[in-house]
Amino acid sequence: MTVSATPPPQVLAAFGAYREAVPLPGGQGQTWLSGEVVLKPAGLEAETIWVAEVLSALVATARFRVARPVRASDGSWVVQGWQAWQRTPGAPDPRRWDEILVAGEAFHEALAGMARPSFLDERDDPWTYGERLAWEELPLRGGEAMAELLQPLASARREVQLASQPVHGDLLGNVMFADRLAPTVIDWPVYYRPVSWALAVAVVDALTWHAAPATLVDRLSDRPQWDQMLVRALMYRIATSEGRRRVGLPVREHAGVYRPVVDLILA
Repeated sequence: MTVSATPPPQVLAAFGAYREAVPLPGGQGQTWLSGEVVLKPAGLEAETIWVAEVLSALVATARFRVARPVRASDGSWVVQGWQAWQRTPGAPDPRRWDEILVAGEAFHEALAGMARPSFLDERDDPWTYGERLAWEELPLRGGEAMAELLQPLASARREVQLASQPVHGDLLGNVMFADRLAPTVIDWPVYYRPVSWALAVAVVDALTWHAAPATLVDRLSDRPQWDQMLVRALMYRIATSEGRRRVGLPVREHAGVYRPVVDLILA
């Protein structure tokens, strides 16, 4: 479905949003606010519906909250390719990585035992490509973008024997902080992997983009096979560039950004 560039009036009305929609920062320029309702394109509809059903029933705790999805007037979660969420107070702060890891742990504890969602078999985007390559579900052929970084990481992979569950694949920039409120987890890209892999992605992102200290790699070193989670998390991020190239999108990162983190993790 082709989604309009801005939420049209009938979409706003369906979600009970009657003020003029104004763009919000972030969200790749596709997120809009109308009163207390946040709207954005739904992407893969099956994923949007699954996430909305899970989050609408998830019980928050003193350790985390979630942004709550908004149903349309007819009870649906998607209208003309748009989804809606209750406005969440606060702002993300990717430099609060320790608090993000704690909130991520709590969020994932609440999801423990959930079955693998079937829409993962349908999803095909650059991030899914990177995740599948990292987990050896796609082959590394040697001609990928930044193959010179992916190859040594692939050589460091060993068999992993950890339980999987639904996890958040992009925690670092998607935890909101507000005074006197528990951190709020937002914008959930779903994967079915070990929880420690999702936390490792947050660690890798903090090291790559937010000048986290090198000691952060050891923050969760007591977790089983933590070194393997870091290797796969970094491969996931790097291989996403190849996923973008394959669908004709620009490759924004370059090897120099990731090389110090590769050297740190493989040391």
